[in-house]
Amino acid sequence: MKRYYYIFTLAFVFCSCIASSAQETKIYKEEDYYKIITIPTPEGVLLEVGGVATMPDGRIAVSTRRGDVWMIENPTAENNSTPRFTLFASGLHESLGLAYRDNALYTAQRGELTKLMDTNGDGKADVYETIHSWPISGHYHEYSFGPKFASDGNFFVSGNVAFGNEEWWRGESRKPWRGWIMKIHTDGTLEPWATGVRSPCGLGIVDGELFYDDNQGDWVGSGGLWHVTKGAFIGHPAGLKWAGEPNSPVKLTTEQLYAKVNPRQEKKEGQYVKPENIQDEKNPTFLYEVKKEIPELKLPAVWLPHGVLGISNSEILVDETAGKFGPFAGQVFVGDQGQSKIMRVVMEKVKGEYQGVAFDFRSGFQSGVLRMNWGHDGSLFAGETNRGWGSAGTTNSGLQRLMWTGRTPFEMKTVKSMPDGFEIEFTLPVDRKSAEDLASYVGKSYIYKYHPVYGSPTVNEEKLSIKGVKVSEDNKKVRIVIDNLRQYYLHEITSFGVRSQEGNLPLLHQTAHYTLNNIQEGNKLPLSELSTKNSATAPAKQVPKAAPKSTTNVGSKTPTYAEIEPLLKKNTCTACHQQNKRQVGPAFADIAKRKYTEEKILELIYTPQPKNWPEYATPMAAMPQVPKDEALKIARWINSLRTAPVANNP
Repeated sequence: MKRYYYIFTLAFVFCSCIASSAQETKIYKEEDYYKIITIPTPEGVLLEVGGVATMPDGRIAVSTRRGDVWMIENPTAENNSTPRFTLFASGLHESLGLAYRDNALYTAQRGELTKLMDTNGDGKADVYETIHSWPISGHYHEYSFGPKFASDGNFFVSGNVAFGNEEWWRGESRKPWRGWIMKIHTDGTLEPWATGVRSPCGLGIVDGELFYDDNQGDWVGSGGLWHVTKGAFIGHPAGLKWAGEPNSPVKLTTEQLYAKVNPRQEKKEGQYVKPENIQDEKNPTFLYEVKKEIPELKLPAVWLPHGVLGISNSEILVDETAGKFGPFAGQVFVGDQGQSKIMRVVMEKVKGEYQGVAFDFRSGFQSGVLRMNWGHDGSLFAGETNRGWGSAGTTNSGLQRLMWTGRTPFEMKTVKSMPDGFEIEFTLPVDRKSAEDLASYVGKSYIYKYHPVYGSPTVNEEKLSIKGVKVSEDNKKVRIVIDNLRQYYLHEITSFGVRSQEGNLPLLHQTAHYTLNNIQEGNKLPLSELSTKNSATAPAKQVPKAAPKSTTNVGSKTPTYAEIEPLLKKNTCTACHQQNKRQVGPAFADIAKRKYTEEKILELIYTPQPKNWPEYATPMAAMPQVPKDEALKIARWINSLRTAPVANNP
């Protein structure tokens, strides 16, 4: 989907007031800066990619969910040639990771870490060596991911949980070390490392430290990145089943956790009842509260807001291209399988703990981005799949390459925490007039619940009180002073009014999502150094007296897309649905064809019926957190698409 960065909210009005030029500004798109190139696949080759590794000679090795490993020569298709595919290995059991070292490839199958070697030089693996095997129950959700090389040369591998039988929604660990991250030593021994993970698809080494990402689910309010230390408990209780094993570094028991957090294993008429979100809950439980009593519990270093920055977070990849991929060297890129896109993350340590900021980066891949790796030319290879999981895009699988065009996008390069707010650093100098105007910024903070429900709505939302700003002398940084910082909360800052010094460009991505685990100590900026001007509060010009308002019931008026878009984004509807195009779920226009009443759509938002849409692999989760008035507006807009002409999404 092409993305055009027009703003349809009140923010647009403010932007137009403070624009530094009356001339029309060119609106750039993501593809103007980062171009997606599809690698042609030979007929009969199905690349449901589970792993991507770069070879010393520039070839790209790709493992697939169907158990093959392919070698791709000339993957950048230089000199008018085409890539050449060679089958290197086959017969593997759903390989969901690939790594190269010392003339060998390593992959995590469902039940083992395997070494693949070509010892006779014929281009095909003749050694399939089991480094370590672990038990599996056969449940479909028992995926294994990895490996990643630890700083000491050993391997990290992670294992998904299964789901219950009667409690089909509840993640469980049926075999040892499911729901764990495991360290596999080169001598074949297994060292349990940490537990509390649910669907640990992404592993990554950042500055020598292990990180992983998880997806929204039971006990996981939203996706995010966690710093994983030995003995850590991330939050999902399934793996605690094995905490009593002699070699377990985690000593927390399930009973101890449930004494702090209600698992809500309740029966009605003899059957377990699926726990659902409690609307307007008076005293919800939060992760940071439980951590005060369970120190080994790890808070996410960076939340990735569900539906905004992905729905099924995957590969974690550090930019090691030394500038070949643009102005983000050393930063972290995170793939997303469900939304078929890539996000960007920057972390810092405050009071000994990681925290940081996340931004949107590049969408529009043809299928779900599961694995990524760097090519020798500094481009990024994205391996894709959607079978059984569903994703945005036009195909079920494939391999694509993301290449920087050489043009520097106007972006928030990073955001750092300050004792009194945040410091935003930009990739290009800002127009000082727009950057010193408080009307250029809006923000809010919120948090997620820690409960056994599938995901969490954002709660305790509060508008950020921006006291003033200070622009650096070089016009590359802006300090934003905020009165109401909240420790442990996610702070969302949208800099919609800031323009570039040259070209009067708006930001390509205007919102930063900063997870504030700790507030920096140090000196705060005095009020005398801050700009407090605000064009939004300037005296209004005299205008003719408005005509009397219509007495029509505006509550029954059909909203336009521009009016409904903020509600769709706020309630994460756009994570799975587009107006006229199939994504993870059906297009809104296709839902309109079902001719549901508004009340029926409201009911289906709160209690979805996946059986109504059997052709979609990913069932819709219940959305009880959507306010009724907003749900009715969305329903009214959906039904308006029955007769509306087909139009492209803005």
